[in-house]
Amino acid sequence: MIHVLQTHPHQNPQSQTMVGRRLTAIASLLSLLSLFAAACYAIESPQYTIVHTESDFEVRLYGNSSWMSAPANDLSFEKATFNGYQRLFEYTQGANLNCSRLAMTLPVSTSIVPGAGPLRSSAYVVRFYLPAKFQSTPPTPLPELNLEQYTWSSHYVAVRKFPGFALDDIVLKEAKKLALSLSRSAWANATSKSDYAYSIAQYSTPFQIIGRVNEVWVDVEAAGVNGRKLGGVASS
Repeated sequence: MIHVLQTHPHQNPQSQTMVGRRLTAIASLLSLLSLFAAACYAIESPQYTIVHTESDFEVRLYGNSSWMSAPANDLSFEKATFNGYQRLFEYTQGANLNCSRLAMTLPVSTSIVPGAGPLRSSAYVVRFYLPAKFQSTPPTPLPELNLEQYTWSSHYVAVRKFPGFALDDIVLKEAKKLALSLSRSAWANATSKSDYAYSIAQYSTPFQIIGRVNEVWVDVEAAGVNGRKLGGVASS
């Protein structure tokens, strides 16, 4: 737990200045630690190329890729993500028939399936992008983890970035913002027929406080937008 230092009403200006400097130093240290952690590990991510950019969203073309999926019927996004990620983490730490350990990748995505959960609530699927070494032949997960391999075919995705922690109310607001932006753009009628309403991609560890990165993903059909066909080789 991080305890925030507070100034006392009777502290003199010099003491208050020192407290302010300490808080600034702590914030700077946390930022440096996050950057250092990111620099120490070459974390793999699915490859893509950006094919269209707006002020508050972009459209990417992702290539074919393999993921490990954890279905979750929890009643909230946060609980489902925690539940699914715990099982996926066990899988990466050797809970598979080969006892193989898999390197961490980014992002971890949670897809929302409307009306498929208990009492017609939303159900969720949490996914872990498989490292290049295991893309074609991933280790088989232990049965009790209830995981399954998922093949993501090359397709277009509309993406909106947002900071902070991906909490239940926040992800819903961000998804609505992306839907509104799409409705006011050339992509208004380009939403793809998918089993998922939208997905939330998280790129930051649970311990990172500053500079967190999240994205809302919505599948779209790029062919025919504004009378032109978009395409390209996926690369990030």
